[in-house]
Amino acid sequence: MVMDFLKRVFQGTTQTGQAGQSGQAERPTRPQAVQPRQAQALIDADQPPFLLDVRERHEFAAGHIPGAQLIPLGELEKRLNELPTDQPILCICRSGSRSGAAANLLARRGLQTINLTGGMIGWAGAGLPVKRGNGK
Repeated sequence: MVMDFLKRVFQGTTQTGQAGQSGQAERPTRPQAVQPRQAQALIDADQPPFLLDVRERHEFAAGHIPGAQLIPLGELEKRLNELPTDQPILCICRSGSRSGAAANLLARRGLQTINLTGGMIGWAGAGLPVKRGNGK
């Protein structure tokens, strides 16, 4: 079910929309957006996305999604080598704006990205788990 959801999330977002030589679709050029409960379903899947929080350190410490990795947006381009290339990246910020910018940047680099609509405000508002402190 979750894999079907991921296929729907990424369907029709490639530059050409054509299958490549390997018979697989090209990587998306635009990030997709998911609501908090959809994001939770992705996180709970057998193959969850990499959780990338692009806020500042003090924001992250105040509350983040368990398992998220912090790379502030201002450091992202310098730290691209820390990101996986073999799984989708769920981008997270406070409201969805900075994470949208991060998702667009990473999508232009050929990575599969998903933006958390509403950010941590929406996540916490949906009653989903929030971890305090600097650890994952």
